[in-house]
Amino acid sequence: MITEIGHFALILAALTALVQGIVPLIGAHNRWPGWMAVAEPAAGIQFLLTAFSFAALTYAFVVSDFSLRLVALNSHSAKPMIYKLSGVWGNHEGSMLLWVLILTLFGATLAWFGGNLPPTLRARALSVQALVAVAFFAFILFTSNPFLRISAPPFDGEGLNPLLQDVGLALHPPFLYLGYVGLSMAFSFAVAALIEGRVDAAWARWVRPWTLAAWIFLTIGIALGSWWAYYELGWGGFWFWDPVENASFMPWLLAGALLHSAIVVEKREALKSWTILLAILAFGFSLIGTFIVRSGVITSVHAFANDPERGVFILAILLVFMGGALMLFAARASVMEAKGVFSMVSRESALVLNNIFLAVACFVVFVGTIWPLVSEIFFTRKLSVGPPFFNMAFTPFMVALGIILPVGAMLPWKRGNLSRVIKPLIPAFVLALALGGLIWAMQTGRSLLGPVGLFLGAWLVFGALTDVLSRSGRGAIGSRLARLRRLPRADWGKTIAHSGFGITIIGIAGLTAWEMEDIRVAYKGEPFTVGAFELTLDDVRAEQGPNYMSTMADVTVRRNGELVTTVHPEKRVYPVESMPTTEAAIDYRFMRDVYVVIGDPQADGGFTMRTYIKPLTNWIWLGCTLMSLGGLLSLTDRRYRVAAGARKAPTTGVPAE
Repeated sequence: MITEIGHFALILAALTALVQGIVPLIGAHNRWPGWMAVAEPAAGIQFLLTAFSFAALTYAFVVSDFSLRLVALNSHSAKPMIYKLSGVWGNHEGSMLLWVLILTLFGATLAWFGGNLPPTLRARALSVQALVAVAFFAFILFTSNPFLRISAPPFDGEGLNPLLQDVGLALHPPFLYLGYVGLSMAFSFAVAALIEGRVDAAWARWVRPWTLAAWIFLTIGIALGSWWAYYELGWGGFWFWDPVENASFMPWLLAGALLHSAIVVEKREALKSWTILLAILAFGFSLIGTFIVRSGVITSVHAFANDPERGVFILAILLVFMGGALMLFAARASVMEAKGVFSMVSRESALVLNNIFLAVACFVVFVGTIWPLVSEIFFTRKLSVGPPFFNMAFTPFMVALGIILPVGAMLPWKRGNLSRVIKPLIPAFVLALALGGLIWAMQTGRSLLGPVGLFLGAWLVFGALTDVLSRSGRGAIGSRLARLRRLPRADWGKTIAHSGFGITIIGIAGLTAWEMEDIRVAYKGEPFTVGAFELTLDDVRAEQGPNYMSTMADVTVRRNGELVTTVHPEKRVYPVESMPTTEAAIDYRFMRDVYVVIGDPQADGGFTMRTYIKPLTNWIWLGCTLMSLGGLLSLTDRRYRVAAGARKAPTTGVPAE
């Protein structure tokens, strides 16, 4: 009964979204306050109905209601409770319901906390958000209904894919969707501003918190997915340039560009057209990611579905919203006149370069992702675009971005003196160069990747610290520290986020340049050496898990004769799903990981074993954590709250035509 009520609530939410998408839009056009006021309660009701529908589906998974088709296909009574819960979104239909739940949550948040926005802008933004929701409600109800029943329910379910039965991956989709869907707010604000014909500093201040929140969630989601792939898949890698990985990475790049571009609009009333275009494209690439994951047109180990009907529906949503927004953008291009002027040497110019590098890098990833599909359609050839292409084509833009970032962050607005900015950065540059040179001397004859990556990451970290310290002025240490404490949170957030970017680069370069790999048949009691470590396979035994059977090994790790740790790699078999998985054993340390994978038994009594020594791996996720914390700290700055922009006196904008 509860699931039927949940289904009915979903239909009511779709109808509410339809009303919210039409009535306030007409009201804003005619300046009818009563019609515009419909948007706020409709957004709240829409969210509450969707939340009830999602709760009803969750209840069905918790109680193992196998009369529901989705539960029967993706759950099992023997599953631990946490994976029953994550099973709600560990499939196509449930994940789309989560997508719409988050979409309605963002709309309701704008309705509840956007009271200081101009009434017409708020009404139009909520209407656009609701129209996006209408499209996805229709997609769920007509092609991906999670509440379909089975006439003859099975005794038990088929279970969840064992690879998804993991805490890291249970958290990965919600954070990723919060980022994906969060960019819909930037899209709604952009379309609302185009309809009004008004893009000014206040608009940029309103749109930045939503974009920043989406970027933070995307950063966390991507980092969780990367970490899961590292420890769960047994391949020892953190990024594989898989199409679904790229699908989340492209909006992240554009969201970063949008954040920096909106700063220019807010401070200097420049780059208006470009910022609006980025807001449209960032959400557009989120929709492209949804199409890649759920259409089956591009092969991926992470894809949810392989259904052409669903793919066509998502493609139609993409074409309607992106096509409509871009047509509106073209029609309104003349009213987005830039006010601010700036010289070639200025913070504005540096942010333009930042945007160019991020946008082109996104385009490179996009081309590499869809090229196999283009090749098959137009040239009837099946091609595979792998890491060598992405590494070669993508890396130069990130290197260039890293080089200019510390300098650009310290340039003044409008007009600057390059020599005056570079002078305080010389110690940071020299120190970074010295570290790179030291590494080069220590690894003579090996790749330049490690020293260059270490230099670039150190340059970013030391440059960010130099930037924030330069704001303390001159004088006694006490007064300088007091000025640093009074700096806005956004300044500290920028420093932490840029430093996190540098630390991530150091981790990637160190892992790529200095990783060691050993594959062999290991025998009990016979030690072998990998790098500076001696490993011994002590025992292999059978273990029984809650819903799997495990072959677990005990491997002793020593260095210079001293015991470091004992790790326990596993091979699991899930009887319900009839699927084996590899569980790597990892000794996590700050400067390196020892990564051990046990393989199949051999006829002579040995076991296949893969061992990796991975330097600086954890710096990758440390850097991602710092980037997220930096963004969160900036988000708490009172100047960047949604209401803060409305307290400013209205700036002169371009009137609607």
